[in-house]
Amino acid sequence: MRPEPSKTIADPACGTGGFFLAAYDFLVAAHPLDKKQKAFLKHETFHGNEIVAGTRRLALMNMFLHNIGEIDGDSMVSPNDALVADSGKRFDYVLANPPFGKKSAMSFTNEEGEQEKDDLTYNRQDFWATTSNKQLNFVQHIRTMLKTTGRAAVVVPDNVLFEGGAGETVRKKLLETTELHTILRLPTGIFYANGVKANVLFFDNRAASKEPWTKEVWIYDYRTNIHHTLKKKPLRFEDLQEFITGYNPLNRHARKELWSEHGNPEGRWRKFSYEQIIARDKTSLDIFWLKDKSLADLDNLPEPDELAGEIIENLEAGLNSFREIAAAL
Repeated sequence: MRPEPSKTIADPACGTGGFFLAAYDFLVAAHPLDKKQKAFLKHETFHGNEIVAGTRRLALMNMFLHNIGEIDGDSMVSPNDALVADSGKRFDYVLANPPFGKKSAMSFTNEEGEQEKDDLTYNRQDFWATTSNKQLNFVQHIRTMLKTTGRAAVVVPDNVLFEGGAGETVRKKLLETTELHTILRLPTGIFYANGVKANVLFFDNRAASKEPWTKEVWIYDYRTNIHHTLKKKPLRFEDLQEFITGYNPLNRHARKELWSEHGNPEGRWRKFSYEQIIARDKTSLDIFWLKDKSLADLDNLPEPDELAGEIIENLEAGLNSFREIAAAL
């Protein structure tokens, strides 16, 4: 994202403030800041929401230890639920990893004095679709948070890419009203629990237009035939170097595909036109083209502990899906 000085950065579910600190470190390292820019960075750059009180305290402490904000000044992290209403503020960048979990819920005490949970559906006029799917609500909310020149990078689970109904509506509107230019597909267990696959959506907001803003979506598959384990083979910065080079942050309009049908069918970096995506069932962005080698290459199977780990992840993912179905029933 390469944030620039004197611009605002928001995270509507900021947790302990990890994205803020990474952005702060980048800004300090990449730019020689003058006095005015340093003051803006300290007092005006960051805006977050975090509804879990203990986590919010950790975020504020983290930021204060990085010289962001004042210990007795206005809090940069609101305790309010960001999804309830549009705050009216608009930002240059939104960096977010919204909480995982299909439904938003509210706890209350029933007539018998027992704790019950009720699904929360946010009924907002500025949303494209009304749904209790938390991630879809966050994607819609993040779009409303951006200035017309604003840019977002958002971590979402796979269901945001393929879910029908409200999911299809949100994807179509996102393609039309913003420039959804890049999707990074990550292996399981990177941002979420084992068995849950994550993606990073990169989109730039735009002014209202009759024509869809998204002309093509670039997808980097850092999932197929990729195996990371926390102990033996954790994800490192250099593992994403090919993606960063392909993304070409200094001029993303000069990108080059690594995939070609005959020259390099194993290329992980491939673009799809707006027409190709709209023609897909439910406007699905759940796109993959690489063959899973573990299914075909019996001579070079992964280590037994890797295979066992994958089986556990797949079973856990299946169990999570069944739990959601059971809860819905």
